[in-house]
Amino acid sequence: MKNKPMVIFIGCCLVPLVLAYLALKLDWMPSTSTNNGEFLTTEVKIKDWKNSDHKQWTIALNHPKYCQQACAEQLQALDNLYIALGKNQGKVDMVILGGATQQASSTWPQLAGIEELTPASLYLIDHMGLVVLQYPYREEPQQNRLTQKGLLQDLKKLLNYSRSS
Repeated sequence: MKNKPMVIFIGCCLVPLVLAYLALKLDWMPSTSTNNGEFLTTEVKIKDWKNSDHKQWTIALNHPKYCQQACAEQLQALDNLYIALGKNQGKVDMVILGGATQQASSTWPQLAGIEELTPASLYLIDHMGLVVLQYPYREEPQQNRLTQKGLLQDLKKLLNYSRSS
């Protein structure tokens, strides 16, 4: 068979394409994700983010002026998250978005708020100012702690990925 190399070449090209098509059509893709946060449905970028120096990842609290009790709890959580980062504290910024009240810690810089973001939610923002993941506030303290723990897990995973690349 003199066309054997050509048949092998065509087979090597077609087999992956057929398998990929079947995987999509037959829903062979995994239905779960490994992130704990929720991806935003629309792209949200923070204005003037590049005008200031930010680290690779930032944890932000959306704290508009009208948010009181929930934002006060999340502000305390922001301090606790920073402590929980441990050795990664130098790799992550903390920011308060919106017109935070006088409760706001002077430790964290404040930026203009974004109306599209949910009050009292925590967000992960990349170094370009793109809001990537949302961690909504939960009324029940235990649920809220689990959400914050998920944020830390996601952040540590992202920091490990960025270190390896």
